Amino acid sequence: MKKSKFNKLFISLILSFAFLFLNLNIVSAFDVKRTVQSNGLVLLHSENHNLPVVMVTLIMKAGQINETEDKSGLVNLVAVLLPEGTENRKSADISEEIDFIGASLNVSAGNDYITITLSILKKDVNKGFEIFSDILLNPAFPEEEIERKKDRIKGFLIRFEQEPSFIAERAFKKEIFGEHPYGRLIEGSLQTIDNITRQDIVTFDSQYFLPNNSILSVVGDVTSGELDNLLEKYLGNWKKEELPQKVVRETDKAKKEKVIKIDRDLTQANIIIGELGINRDNPDYYAFSVMNYILGGGGFSSRLMQSIRDEMGLAYDVHSFFTAYRKGGFFQIGLQTKNESANIAIEEIINQVEKMRKDGISEQELTDAKSYLTGSFKRRLDTNRKVADFLASVEFFGLGIDYVEKYPGYINSVTKEDVLRVTRKYLDPEKFVFVIVANLEKASIKIQ
Repeated sequence: MKKSKFNKLFISLILSFAFLFLNLNIVSAFDVKRTVQSNGLVLLHSENHNLPVVMVTLIMKAGQINETEDKSGLVNLVAVLLPEGTENRKSADISEEIDFIGASLNVSAGNDYITITLSILKKDVNKGFEIFSDILLNPAFPEEEIERKKDRIKGFLIRFEQEPSFIAERAFKKEIFGEHPYGRLIEGSLQTIDNITRQDIVTFDSQYFLPNNSILSVVGDVTSGELDNLLEKYLGNWKKEELPQKVVRETDKAKKEKVIKIDRDLTQANIIIGELGINRDNPDYYAFSVMNYILGGGGFSSRLMQSIRDEMGLAYDVHSFFTAYRKGGFFQIGLQTKNESANIAIEEIINQVEKMRKDGISEQELTDAKSYLTGSFKRRLDTNRKVADFLASVEFFGLGIDYVEKYPGYINSVTKEDVLRVTRKYLDPEKFVFVIVANLEKASIKIQ
């Protein structure tokens, strides 16, 4: 068996073993050391020597929100290009070296930040940090790779033009966010991708990929002394620089009710209903979480699922969820139903929202929601990879190093009155945006 296959199999086996036998009390079991390096890099370190694996997550605090409209897709292009060649390695070299040691190296772009993750066996940690630091500090952004990635992204966008759920989601976000960056696809558009030059990519990288704009989370089989040596050896030359001054505006909350109908030859209507939501630092976040679970985020136990699926048989699945970004967010309810039952489903969704706004929730619903949210929180931390990602994100949103201990208290302090208040404050059918992708002749949508 080749070394790479053996390493990957070994990692898979030990992680599977850990998942099966891990004590879910891990929430209170790991210690985190937070330091700020001399170059401004925020370092979060949690030792865990149960497995010979090290997980690394780096958050660079610039994302889609830092793009201009005419260069939409820039941050995604930067992310997908980082592992595709450095001053020292070609794209194929990076892939081969990572594969040879059975490691995993990924880069992804988001609305608020870019994430680089590394999963590596302890015995190969030096090689892992060497490659990790190379793509971080020495990206080459070769022209041929830029064109290849552009073509691949445009091909993705063209293919998804045939997907009703993609069309609906794009229309929904564009409508609720308007001209704000959150309202655009992270991949950009066919027009804006071609506007992006290699110089745009190089400039973005040089302006934002700085230690004083980054968070590094390292979890696993590495001591503080070993980590200090790794950082000195591989990131010691990463210098602090002044960040560009840019004020990103908050999302515009002055939205009116709008109905967007998109005609497609479909047997099922794809429906999204929702509105602007809350920032991650909003103090109502936890009451909103409880409210969302009861309304449509709690699977089979949610009100929408019980009414629309179980009682009325209108859809296989109906759900609600919300996303809270740094400068805004959104709430949405989604389902697919027969064209002919679209009006009934929409009416029932509005009825359920109005009922919750009028009558609130029961004590049993509150208890069940709290039990699920606090219990499932543990599963967000049942592997070192999840812990590394979680710590970086907690730091990014300024939730505090003790957030793990405080989260259950935040949820358990929510009252029925809190849920009623946030429902009335944030869920207003008069301000909802309705997006319907369907055979409009058969659906005959009534809402205006």
